[in-house]
Amino acid sequence: MDPKKKKQDYYHKLAKSQGFKSRAAYKLFDIQNKFNIFFRAFYILDIGCAPGSWLQVIKKFAEENLKKYNDQKYYRDHYKIMGVDLIKITSIDNINAIKMDLFNPEFQNKINEYFNGNKLDLIVSDASINKSGNKFSDQARQIKLCDKILDIIKNNLKLNGNCVIKCFQGEDFNDFFKKMKNEFNLVKTYKPKASRKISNEIYVIGLNRNIQK
Repeated sequence: MDPKKKKQDYYHKLAKSQGFKSRAAYKLFDIQNKFNIFFRAFYILDIGCAPGSWLQVIKKFAEENLKKYNDQKYYRDHYKIMGVDLIKITSIDNINAIKMDLFNPEFQNKINEYFNGNKLDLIVSDASINKSGNKFSDQARQIKLCDKILDIIKNNLKLNGNCVIKCFQGEDFNDFFKKMKNEFNLVKTYKPKASRKISNEIYVIGLNRNIQK
């Protein structure tokens, strides 16, 4: 078997055996292992959440955090998780998944209502444009999507909060990376092991938001 296909088949089978909706779950596990993005994360937003595998991972860590961080420091006795996508997903217990275009101005109202106006601990996005096959226009369109997601982050992520955004490598990527560096104390790029090698996707991880910049 081709090594690339063998790798894809491995994660697909692993997801199926462990009850995750897609192999993408292991991208988020990998990012967590590398960057500890779920540190004291209780209020979490997942942008581009279909088919729901990232929401499953998020719920797992949010539930663990209720026990892990029950101390005198920042802590909540409950978690709130919201997912948004253009595609409706199968419901997951204790998660609010909505079908909506994140460019819809009403989306911010939905965030405010669900989280009661509170700032969020973590925002993650595996959202992607529908690729046309033209890598130059696709990359530009993905960066436009990332810019919108960054606006949502600016409006909703708390001081010292973390984020993850899927990007495409290309001409406009460096400009977006600079915008991220204006918002976070530490910004890293990472390609998880479960990503396909031929893909130009790369994840930008923003750690410890600094809203004083």
